[in-house]
Amino acid sequence: MIQVFPAETRNSSDLGWLQSHKSFSFGDYFDENNVSFGVMRVCNDDDIAPGRGFGPHPHSDMEIVSIVLQGAIKHEDSLGHVAITGTDGVQRMSAGTGVIHAEYNASETEPLSLFQLWFMPEKRGITPSFENVKYEPEAMRNALLPVVTPEGGEHIAKVHQDMRIYLSKLDAGKELVFEQGENRRIFLMLVSGVCTVNGTELRAKDSARMQNESVLTIRATEDTHLMLIDLP
Repeated sequence: MIQVFPAETRNSSDLGWLQSHKSFSFGDYFDENNVSFGVMRVCNDDDIAPGRGFGPHPHSDMEIVSIVLQGAIKHEDSLGHVAITGTDGVQRMSAGTGVIHAEYNASETEPLSLFQLWFMPEKRGITPSFENVKYEPEAMRNALLPVVTPEGGEHIAKVHQDMRIYLSKLDAGKELVFEQGENRRIFLMLVSGVCTVNGTELRAKDSARMQNESVLTIRATEDTHLMLIDLP
């Protein structure tokens, strides 16, 4: 089953310094029928003005992944981590028993665009940790590049959950095939472009949630940038 969520159906807010488009219930937006998808709890598509961001605030028992699309984000936390993640970078914070962090646009002149993703961990009460990785953008050309996995690795962030995040830039006319494991879920977000997934069309910032689709065939109608998340 493929359920498509057009970009315009997302909840959107504009605070001046922050334009946010939410795929799930978040903050003051609540929809009891759209709280999560498996262990996936948040997918916020955020644009943050230069020099602005989120001041210190607490988290616990959540795996938080930020994927930078444009610009750079600066992270600071109560564990002493200070890091800047730029385009083609991913940061992962395991909040575990509790951590306070802040995130800001690292530039005073350039905008920042990113996806912030939250996932419930496999178990509660783990030791908080932070990781900052950079992947090779050419490696996702006409391929699904893993950038977050339970195992981690070189250029791959390690997450404390049985899930994987893949990124791809698919040239017009090209296709990818992904085999979905039994009793798994797939969340797909189209960053840009137009493609079909098993014949169903998606356009920029549309998303799809899939269950019981043993094989996914993703075909790019035009040059396409996408994010695919394999979930329990």
